[in-house]
Amino acid sequence: MSANRVTLSIKPAILSENISEALIEAILSGKFRPGDRLNESELSRQMQVSRAPIREALNQLEEQGLIMHQPRRGMFVVSLNEIDIQKINRLRLVLEAEALILCRETLTPQGQRKLSQQLQKMERSGVISAREAIRLDFAFHRAIWNLTGNEFLEKTLSSLTAPMFAFALIKRSPQEQMKMILDSHRPLMKFIQGDISMEKARSLISEHITLRWGKI
Repeated sequence: MSANRVTLSIKPAILSENISEALIEAILSGKFRPGDRLNESELSRQMQVSRAPIREALNQLEEQGLIMHQPRRGMFVVSLNEIDIQKINRLRLVLEAEALILCRETLTPQGQRKLSQQLQKMERSGVISAREAIRLDFAFHRAIWNLTGNEFLEKTLSSLTAPMFAFALIKRSPQEQMKMILDSHRPLMKFIQGDISMEKARSLISEHITLRWGKI
């Protein structure tokens, strides 16, 4: 589906943040499907704004993993096949295990409070949207990466996994599965707190990834 087949309603003087929200809604509602090209000029014409805020909004969506830039082709709604997912998850298995270990080694009382608060938000969440559930899920993992003290590891994991979290959102797991996923982070927290042996880091991450994506 190309951009000129989709009608998006938006006020002319809208900010890029609002344009970003409109595009996100179009993606999540299925107006734009995985693999669809988002044409900057066409979106500018439809939304009756200049190309600058469109470009900024597309950059925001790329940072969130919802769209991906393909050199010499343009911006496309994220689409991952089984091989893509397996490749990313094999890297996650190594990098996130390292992140767990580093977070455990450098954990401060303030950091522990931050993670505990994030965990409580997930475990106490009732019926929430898939978008909010995945936002909470991603926020917990990013909090761990941030607490490693290794900004290169944090940046790598953020850019590597953003498309996966975004793709999971587009695919929209059943509500009961989303709740199960949110409730699956307690073992990671117990490891970081030192309640699980250091040798379990890789197996914990493997079990956590498998819950959503299947065997790595």
